[in-house]
Amino acid sequence: MKRPPKKAATDRSFVVALSRGLEVLRAFGPNDGLLGNQEIAARTKLPKPTISRLTYTLTKLGYLTPVPRFEKYQLAPAAMSLGYAALANLGVRHLSQSFRDELMQETGGAVAVGARDRLSMIYVGQARSSLTVGVQLDVGSRIPIATTAMGRAYLSALQGEERAALLRDMREYYGSRWPRIKDGIERSDEMVARYGFTISAGEWQDDVHAAGVALTMNDGTGPYAFNCGAPAFRFTEERLINDIGPRLLAMVRKIEAALGGTAAPLSRRTDKSENKKTKSGGKVARVVEGIR
Repeated sequence: MKRPPKKAATDRSFVVALSRGLEVLRAFGPNDGLLGNQEIAARTKLPKPTISRLTYTLTKLGYLTPVPRFEKYQLAPAAMSLGYAALANLGVRHLSQSFRDELMQETGGAVAVGARDRLSMIYVGQARSSLTVGVQLDVGSRIPIATTAMGRAYLSALQGEERAALLRDMREYYGSRWPRIKDGIERSDEMVARYGFTISAGEWQDDVHAAGVALTMNDGTGPYAFNCGAPAFRFTEERLINDIGPRLLAMVRKIEAALGGTAAPLSRRTDKSENKKTKSGGKVARVVEGIR
């Protein structure tokens, strides 16, 4: 969830109680079964008495199911239906499915589409095969914006104050790690400007390499971002630059045409006359990514 443009204390239109109730629901992650009031309080940083009132209310409304034996709660079907309804209304998810499946078959990589959730990208669609056993992500999985190909591609599509605000939030969150992360983001911006896509080679997880491309919709939604990733031994940096990245960009171009969105322009590197020059791209990739 994006932060409101004004502080809650000064924004008379901001409903604090509603915000806190939604924070309780957000406390439940994809791998969480049951959570107690104390665990929810720790995750939301709200007082436990407040959490007790909120979980009681959400239970009465049917969004939480109490489990008295353990004095804990789990998400009820009414809460989960909100997520399913959101997914069902994401046209980009449904329309891109056949394209993602096709690219997955062609490359052997996992191909996903994601949208922003605070400092993370959340997977809203995923195509995966047995060849991508090292990439254990599915719909609902979260990955960081700052160090992943999908996240950096998304960031490259933001403009003005929206981008500046996200960068400020990341700087505050990462603290002493920010200078190094910022360098990676700047390299990715340069890469998007040059090639139309970016890559992350072991910057999020040592054994995962991926390429990323953003898609901005003309209806004002998004941006969204796509990635194609695999274990590092399958997707070398050279292959990301010379094969996976251009294929992913071409795929997003097709989706753009179908949805009426705007993808990054095809770069000169995808032109056949230039392809021969990129066969020695291993060194180029290392320079672009700051790896020497």
